[in-house]
Order: sequence, then C-alpha cells, then structure tokens
Amino acid sequence: MGSGSAIRGSRVGAGPMGEAERGESAPRIRVPFYCANNHEVVPSFAHEAQVPEEWDCPRCGFPAGKDPHNPPAPPRTEPYKTHLAYVKERRSDEEGQAILDEALAKLRADRAEVEAYMRANAN
Repeated sequence: MGSGSAIRGSRVGAGPMGEAERGESAPRIRVPFYCANNHEVVPSFAHEAQVPEEWDCPRCGFPAGKDPHNPPAPPRTEPYKTHLAYVKERRSDEEGQAILDEALAKLRADRAEVEAYMRANAN
C-alpha cells in the first residue's frame, strides 16, 4: 500500500539541520513604530543595519514613527476631481460665460442656416 517518497510531508528548510546547516543568524534588534491610528508594529532589523525613521503600518498603511506620542500625520489624499473642476481651475466665470455665449451663437447660427435651407428646399 504505501510506497511513498522519503520527503513526503516535509518542506524545504524543515528538519533537524537548523543552525548547523544554515549558519548563525545575524544578531537582531526589534524597534517599535506607531501610526496615527494607534497601531504598533515591531519589525526586526539586523543589529548593524540602519533603522529607518518611518515604517509603513501593515494594518492601515499609514506611515508609522518611533515616537508613540507623536506619530507621523497620515498622507493627505486629494478627492477625485471632475473635468469641470479642472476647467474651473483654469478659467474664470467671465471667461467661461464668454466661451458659452460664443458656442451658443455658433449653434444658433448653424440652426438658422439649416432651417433656411429646409424652407428653401421644401417646395
């Protein structure tokens, strides 16, 4: 019934080898970081590594700092802007009204031309 593989049920790196096979692990330090939502994350760094001033909180994504009483402010996100909002940033109300009046005048002139053509060819 059971002619199976010798490594059945094991995974790479598993087994009694441990430190002897892989070597000594580097000395580590654990540094707590705090975000604006009062989350604490404690990553570990190699002892000789330079610890960053900020770390991303894995729970909310906000930046986290080392001072629990003064965490970094969350990033400010700009709300979605419509095309009209961008146009209003570039043009004043007077310029917009002038463009609208020009477009309406052209539309009315085109409509009057079409109506005149229709009346002339109706007979």
